[in-house]
Amino acid sequence: MHRNPYLSIVVTTRNDNHGGDLLRRTTCFVNGVYHQTQKFPFEVELIIVEWNPPSDKTLLKNVLPTPPEGSSVVLKYIIVPESLHNTYRMSDSLPLYQMIAKNVGIVRAQGEFVLCTNIDLLFSDRLFEFLSQKQLKSGNFYRAIRSDVPREVMDVEGFENQIQFAKQNVLHRLGKRKGHEYLFNIPDFVYGFSTLATVLNLFFKYLLSKLYEVEHFEMLSLDTHACGDFTLMAKSDWLKIDGYPELDLYSIHVDSMGLVAARALGINQVILEPDCCSYHIYHADGWESFKDSPIDLVKFIEKRPGLDWHSVDSTGKWMIKNKVGWGLNKPNWGWADKKFDEYVFGN
Repeated sequence: MHRNPYLSIVVTTRNDNHGGDLLRRTTCFVNGVYHQTQKFPFEVELIIVEWNPPSDKTLLKNVLPTPPEGSSVVLKYIIVPESLHNTYRMSDSLPLYQMIAKNVGIVRAQGEFVLCTNIDLLFSDRLFEFLSQKQLKSGNFYRAIRSDVPREVMDVEGFENQIQFAKQNVLHRLGKRKGHEYLFNIPDFVYGFSTLATVLNLFFKYLLSKLYEVEHFEMLSLDTHACGDFTLMAKSDWLKIDGYPELDLYSIHVDSMGLVAARALGINQVILEPDCCSYHIYHADGWESFKDSPIDLVKFIEKRPGLDWHSVDSTGKWMIKNKVGWGLNKPNWGWADKKFDEYVFGN
């Protein structure tokens, strides 16, 4: 194994076909990482935390592709067993604790920098080229736009063709644009008029700074939309914020809580250029699938209670004002004191 990989990529999943075509989506993701590191070589550790694997399904290590010969990727599986999962209060209704699982990966990551992301993404060429240049800095957290693309991207043969298909078939984009942190819910075409967008951003930045206290202004600038799909910072900074808060709740907004803690503790936000994006393979099973079905959303929340945004926002403002973290995790967050089964593939 590389003793000092530059980047650790941390994801979590289980072999339960969540969202449909899970193995196909994950295979596309893993092959995409292999392809991009061949195109833009640098040392990457890919960590898949397999949380509470179903007893009637094989482990993912037996079905997902391993790094090709000569790859600069080391693939590591960390298996968190059902027995540990069952210690949580909501274990019956939440088969996977996404952010706690990512913490398991963060504390065990060997990389200087750690990217927490998800298993249904393809990374753009510009994004991986940027990562390969090794210009990341501690004291920053990095955010990238998520571009949703049709699931038919998986039917396209060859990674290069998949990326080309993704570029040409973006359904919508989630996340703030670099240099336009204070523009909210404006149509995409406005960004095509760069001077107009810049002037509008400066105007709203000035207006908001006059209307709100510093901590409110800071919260407004955070790029929290779809941040669970791409949050990157130095491992030392992940340790500084104690990873994600480990709550026995559905993971909604917990990804944003990581950004809030980072900003409150003086870690700066860096939003990457729009073409340094990820392409998300759309699937209907998830929080955003209830946009057109509010009653089903209420039923979902009943079974899987989670935090409301107001609680995160109001507490975040207090944290930024007082320059403190959440303080919710135990010293052994990420189950740092537990030894899990691990399987490693690659050099």
